[in-house]
Amino acid sequence: MDIGIETETDAPTAQQARCWALNALARREHSALEIRRKLQLKGCDESLAGTTVTQLQADGLISDVRFSEGLVRYRRNRGFGPKRIAMELREKGIDEAITEQWIDHKHPAWFDAAVQVKEKKFGVSYPDSYDEWAQQARFLQYRGFTFEHINHALRYTD
Repeated sequence: MDIGIETETDAPTAQQARCWALNALARREHSALEIRRKLQLKGCDESLAGTTVTQLQADGLISDVRFSEGLVRYRRNRGFGPKRIAMELREKGIDEAITEQWIDHKHPAWFDAAVQVKEKKFGVSYPDSYDEWAQQARFLQYRGFTFEHINHALRYTD
């Protein structure tokens, strides 16, 4: 007598895969690659995961552009620079063209962000020594700012 209880040997159905993907998307925006990986971790084969992701993209429920926009805004507001954010987008499977659409290293907002991050961590005073300058520069570099941003932040005058 089959009472509908799944066993570990049962292969996931397309409906289950879609349900799992929608549950993940209900929590937060995901890239197509992230959803594909999550489905594979749940036991979906590559074909089913790929088909599910493709269908969700066609339905407008997964969008790498929308995901990128949100991630860039969130990470920038948390004090991260364009290099670090671009690296994170690459890790999440976002195409380079989409990344370039949302990250312009020369935009003045990144220079202002570097100044704000520096002032929040180290205060408004300038480094007194090379060691202090190097420490602040390393911190900003770790946060993903370019040398131009770092140089601007450490020489910024109000």
